[in-house]
Amino acid sequence: MELAYYSDYAVRLVNTEEPARGADTLTSVEAVRGLFGANQSAARRATEADVTRFRSVRARLRAVFEAADAGDETLGVDLLNSLLLEFPVSPQISGHDFRDDDGRPLWHMHLADHPSNATAGYAAIASMGLAFHLTEHGVDRLGLCEAPPCRNAYLDTSTNRSRRYCSDRCATRANVAAYRARKRLEAERPESTGRAADSAQPTTASGDR
Repeated sequence: MELAYYSDYAVRLVNTEEPARGADTLTSVEAVRGLFGANQSAARRATEADVTRFRSVRARLRAVFEAADAGDETLGVDLLNSLLLEFPVSPQISGHDFRDDDGRPLWHMHLADHPSNATAGYAAIASMGLAFHLTEHGVDRLGLCEAPPCRNAYLDTSTNRSRRYCSDRCATRANVAAYRARKRLEAERPESTGRAADSAQPTTASGDR
């Protein structure tokens, strides 16, 4: 498993809130546990106290994406570095249950959960994963959806750095809105052009008739 995989932890946490819509799904210990996915041993450590702690980490991770989206690379890196210092990880070599053709484990690097509490473990993994993604692909690969009012976080893995939306749904919605805006403009243009042409016609004085 590539260490950059853990960057998905950061995206999942950030996207539990949609500030522009006033939506927040991180409201219970069950929601916290759900963020861990298959890592149920870490999820079981979560308590009600982690709801508030997770929200605090979420705000700090969103600030990293906001800085990157605004083109402020230095600020984004500084914010992420502060998380890395506060929530250190414990890298380990792991083989899990995978075996190659000769029956040997397929060794790979793994980020071990921090043992103190669920928030510290999740924050450490999310921050380190995001750091690996940032250093491997660039700060400009961290984005916020351009389809208002969404602003969900995403990681741009496109070959030409062209991603602008968090999902196909938001991309479709933005394209439909742009299409309708163009149609309205096209419908208004002949009318306004006609009015301009009428006003440009010379007027004839009554004494010249």
